[in-house]
Amino acid sequence: MPLRFSFAALLHQSVNEPKELKVSTEPRINDRIRTPEIRLIGYTGEQVGVVDIDTALKMADEVGLDLVEIAPEANPPVCKIMDFGKYKYEVAQKAREARQNQTHIVVKEVRLTPKIENHDYETKRSQVEKFLKGGDKVKVTMKFRGREQTRPELGYKMLQRLAEDIAEVGFVEFAPKQEGRNMTMVLGPTKKKTEAVAEAKAARKAKAAAAETMDGA
Repeated sequence: MPLRFSFAALLHQSVNEPKELKVSTEPRINDRIRTPEIRLIGYTGEQVGVVDIDTALKMADEVGLDLVEIAPEANPPVCKIMDFGKYKYEVAQKAREARQNQTHIVVKEVRLTPKIENHDYETKRSQVEKFLKGGDKVKVTMKFRGREQTRPELGYKMLQRLAEDIAEVGFVEFAPKQEGRNMTMVLGPTKKKTEAVAEAKAARKAKAAAAETMDGA
């Protein structure tokens, strides 16, 4: 009977163990710091030096702040006296800004036909230029219908014309390639996505500023 009880208790403990061993990504603070000695940085950024944990906790308590372990791998670990709530907010804010500044290059697609009318071609060309100026790549697909399939050179010339017309904002990343009834070409932007996004933001700010100036006049 005692053996059964012990086994059951052990089983119960093993089931609950993952919850107790859950790893936290946050730094240890205050009483959670178990190291007897630490290298302390004061709340104004000064290097206090190596002190025992009790002294560090007392110093943090005296100024109403937290003791935060910022370099646990160091020997001894480095801790800093700071406002932990404010620290977490600043870290979250920086993470949000980093995500906002991330740029994703998108591949847009524009479709043409060998016998496209000139005004339709100009519309398509404008679309391609807009995408490229925005820092995105463009996949241009030439679609051949019926007897057009016997004249692939017509589509090739049209794609060449397009590449020349957008040369100021883009370049041919992948040359025209026949794929069944279609011929595809990939154009890349001459301007990086980050530069395009930055310029777009600057233009919006300038426009908003100009609008405010006119309203105040």
